Amino acid sequence: MPPVTTSNPAVRIGFLLLPQFGLLSLSGALDVLAAANRVLDEPVYSSTILAAGTESAVSAVGLRIPVDVALENAPELDGVFVVSETPLPQRGFDDAVAWLQNFSSTHTVSRTLMNPVPKLIGGIGTGTYLLARAGLLRGCRATIHWPYTSLLAEDFPDTVVSSNLFEIDRHRLTCAGGNASVDMMLNWLGSRHGEDLVTELLDHFGLERLRNPTDHQRVPLSARIGGGQPKLTEAVSLMEANYEEPLPTEEIARLVGVSRRQLERLFKQYLNSLPSRYYLELRLNRARHLLQQTSQSILQIGLSCGFSSGPHFSSAYRNHFNITPREQRSQRAARASQTTGEDA
Repeated sequence: MPPVTTSNPAVRIGFLLLPQFGLLSLSGALDVLAAANRVLDEPVYSSTILAAGTESAVSAVGLRIPVDVALENAPELDGVFVVSETPLPQRGFDDAVAWLQNFSSTHTVSRTLMNPVPKLIGGIGTGTYLLARAGLLRGCRATIHWPYTSLLAEDFPDTVVSSNLFEIDRHRLTCAGGNASVDMMLNWLGSRHGEDLVTELLDHFGLERLRNPTDHQRVPLSARIGGGQPKLTEAVSLMEANYEEPLPTEEIARLVGVSRRQLERLFKQYLNSLPSRYYLELRLNRARHLLQQTSQSILQIGLSCGFSSGPHFSSAYRNHFNITPREQRSQRAARASQTTGEDA
């Protein structure tokens, strides 16, 4: 969208909430727009809460949020953000997908040039996945909550997927959940109104600096353990890049240029674990995320996390979490059923 000047109609932004959306993700974006209006001393931005076929939406923490209008009755909007957390919207929401496709096919009118421009479309948290399902991220850079970056890239190879905090690619905005929505909205407003507005908003929110698109979602290992251990950081990076076909400890040591014994000493001193044990825990934690928040089959998840068979995966999972993958998935189904029952 072109820059907004004063004395123009408000830019109308809708927020489409999926069940179990992230409350912090939503409130962060809304707070930034409301604060921008106060600083600009004019209602430049208006916000509308949307949901499909319901009068309220339940957040991931169980808080029920009133909906301004059902999606099917949505007013004219200049932009929309899909807000989602868990589970990953791999299936269902067909009405929302169709609505997004129709929404993207229309244009809004520039407040300054009075000519048609593409509408703003964004994904917050796992909302990015729904945009990809609607075909709205083809040829775009996009990001999603970090456990799902590889899955998004695999399912939608025509999208350039990053692990950055947020991505702004023309009229497509995507970000991780939580506070990342604040950073994304601040950067977007800065591109429209200039740095002075961003500086005032940073002061308003008590933020030390504006995080930019090149900031990664996860805190690097080097920051968690302190600097000076590049070999350890490199070893963990190799593990995180090779879930499906785990590397032997000897191979990791060779690739980072240390002996196996030296590598084991580094892991014991700084991570209180052996390399093999740490690697296994990384893979199991990733498997748990996928079990809880995607619809991939248990066997698919086990194989993608480096387990040679279903029984091997089930045994390792039960030994670590005291629950089988099937029981973990059943718990998720029970929670989803309970939420559906509450919304009925």
